[in-house]
Amino acid sequence: MEIGIDSFAKKTQTNEGGTITDNVTAMQELIERIEHADKVGLDVFGIGEHHREEFLDSAAHNILSAAAARTKRIRLTSAVAVISTMDPVRLFQNYATLDLISNGRAEIVAGRGSFTESYPLFGMNFEDYDDLYAEKLDLLLKIRESEQITWSGRFRPPLVNQSIYPRPIQEQLPIWVGVGGTPTSFARAGALGLPLMVAVIGGETHRFKPLIDLYYEAAERAGQDRSKLKVGLHSLGFVANTKEEAVEKYYPGYKVWFNQIGKERGWPPVTLERFEQQIGDLGAYVIGGPEEVAEKLIRHSKALGGISRFTFQIDNAGLTHQDLMDTYTLIGEKVKPLVLERL
Repeated sequence: MEIGIDSFAKKTQTNEGGTITDNVTAMQELIERIEHADKVGLDVFGIGEHHREEFLDSAAHNILSAAAARTKRIRLTSAVAVISTMDPVRLFQNYATLDLISNGRAEIVAGRGSFTESYPLFGMNFEDYDDLYAEKLDLLLKIRESEQITWSGRFRPPLVNQSIYPRPIQEQLPIWVGVGGTPTSFARAGALGLPLMVAVIGGETHRFKPLIDLYYEAAERAGQDRSKLKVGLHSLGFVANTKEEAVEKYYPGYKVWFNQIGKERGWPPVTLERFEQQIGDLGAYVIGGPEEVAEKLIRHSKALGGISRFTFQIDNAGLTHQDLMDTYTLIGEKVKPLVLERL
């Protein structure tokens, strides 16, 4: 199991507003954390894509390229690239360039995101939600397969014998499908034979097993090689020396952040009782000391039939830069060895 981090490049390490100077500091600290993640042995670091005031990740490939110049081993990926509202040609070019800078460590997780602000920003109709995604993923895969393509679709001007450069170092740039809970998305990923990255940000992780079974069944029907399929899992998490310390540090900022988002989405207010359910044995959140976090990752993997990658979403809970550096150290030097040993 690969273990890593996903970040949304939060503007400040608190849940309050910040100045342009704070933005500069936040970006510098983020690059420092990616460098630290590499040094402590984490396998992958992902940057999301949002177009909101509180996040600095609208151009994730730029952040990852800066990190590539200061790291040696860690894989660098989108988490996710909102392919529905971007040009697949530019997406491929951006990450092929990242692959060159990183000497073959770039990946793409192509998804639809959990926010909708990119649709009006880039002139897309949200009613075309699924059609946009399917068409643009098709184009992205064709670009990956051949440097010269002829292609036409509904949402982008046609390409006629167009060559697309640069090409990546890797023979085939890894492209994962990022999914939430939509069955069609799981089936599509399986039919295409693409690795699957499942975001579980609430509820009980084992409930996603039927959807993952659907992924494998669709792959089998399409004649895909099951040995080439992968399932990754992305969830909220945090590691401290003890579970009590983890809750004490993580919960206050988590409550502020999720209540802010909850007002937009009509969620009920956060309660400690519900949070404790989420960090319990069946809940999706992976929060606690190294030993119990390692055990929960193994439990999640078994519940889903085996996972190839787990990424922690940590930095939306108002934690300090040092808290994040410390948790990366614990994940890399304690959690990861425990998981690999027990698997």
